[in-house]
Amino acid sequence: MIKSCKRNIKFINFAGYFAYINNLSNIVAYMNIESVRSLFPALSRKVYGKDLVYLDNAATSQRPQSVIDEWNRITTESNANIHRAVHCLSDEATQAYENSRDAVREFLNAESRQEIIFTSGTTASVNLVAFSFGETFISEGDEVIVTEAEHHSNIVPWQMMCNRKGASLKVLPVDDDGHLMLDKLDELITDRTKILAVTHISNVLGIINPVKEIISRCHDNGVPVLVDGAQGIVHCDVDVRDLDCDFYVFSGHKLYAATGTGVLYGNKKWLESMIPYMGGGEMVGTVSFTGTTYAPLPMKFEAGTQNFASAATFKPALNLVKLLNNNDLIKYNDKIRDFVLDVIQRDDRIRLFGVPRGTIQNKIPLFSFVVNGVHHEDLALILDKMGIAVRSGQMCAEPLMDRFGVTGMLRVSFAPYNTMEEAEYFIECLNRAINMLI
Repeated sequence: MIKSCKRNIKFINFAGYFAYINNLSNIVAYMNIESVRSLFPALSRKVYGKDLVYLDNAATSQRPQSVIDEWNRITTESNANIHRAVHCLSDEATQAYENSRDAVREFLNAESRQEIIFTSGTTASVNLVAFSFGETFISEGDEVIVTEAEHHSNIVPWQMMCNRKGASLKVLPVDDDGHLMLDKLDELITDRTKILAVTHISNVLGIINPVKEIISRCHDNGVPVLVDGAQGIVHCDVDVRDLDCDFYVFSGHKLYAATGTGVLYGNKKWLESMIPYMGGGEMVGTVSFTGTTYAPLPMKFEAGTQNFASAATFKPALNLVKLLNNNDLIKYNDKIRDFVLDVIQRDDRIRLFGVPRGTIQNKIPLFSFVVNGVHHEDLALILDKMGIAVRSGQMCAEPLMDRFGVTGMLRVSFAPYNTMEEAEYFIECLNRAINMLI
């Protein structure tokens, strides 16, 4: 479940904001789904003359007005480099940027704001760790473990690091239903294993992986763990201290914030030991031609001018996530998931990837599938003409496609602002599209 609010919500002041938030709280309290949808301007548009049904949320969520307003406010009123100047605009931009860091720290229950590094997204966060951790701790002959369910962003940076350092990459496989084969983990870990990288939730399979168990088993062997939380941060109650993960990474644009924003949570002991990823302004202590010292955390890993206007949107985005932690809304979203899952599994023309077992609660409302005899892109194009936005292709997970013997899939992913009527319309249109193509 999504993390609940544990303190009063405060925003940097601008006209009408508190009235907006009070109204937003009332909207969510009464679980008026249409009122919730009204917070997202893009959801009211039409595509090819039809109401937009946006079901590509695993790629990018739509933005609420509060996020748009905060970005516009910083851009129009407080556009100045952060941290460096003493004038008013710089101070306002700096406060907004650092207030977002505090909001992220609280949301993750990190021990210190020094453990929150802002990046341009999940990809940048993984690359930072792969480079800095690799250069600091990995030598020739060492090993890195990833899983077969990873996004390219949690494979390629580790491959690059292994090639650079002469290390080897090992893979924890998934079974036919898309679940990690944890019984093989112990045999993969050796005394040369330096780190394991695992997705909290696969962007293809939609299965919540048992990352807490994986972390515990790795730590028993002295192996740190990076968790790719690009999907997990959206659908799970993430407490980094409870997980005991060493690194947790995610993007803002999947969580209602602006694009070009990301977070690296890193345990302070690792961040302090790792060399910087990039050099430049702001990440230094002293600079001379004979040597340079580095700034303390978090600045050590935030070289150059940051995307401060977009990073400031984390605060209103996370406040919205907290407000959406409404039991009635959660139950409503679960009904949508259950409905779509039931229909897809009962249709013998469809092969679903990422099948829940034991309890349906380990499946998020994300469905990747193929239709026998039909190309996934043809389906996506027809659905688009019906006003439905879905994803087709390899979902940046080519090794996983190879594992299941397909060239691509169709993916639909729901957010709290989607309705049962949209789910029913999607199923109706999917059936129409299949019948047109078979």
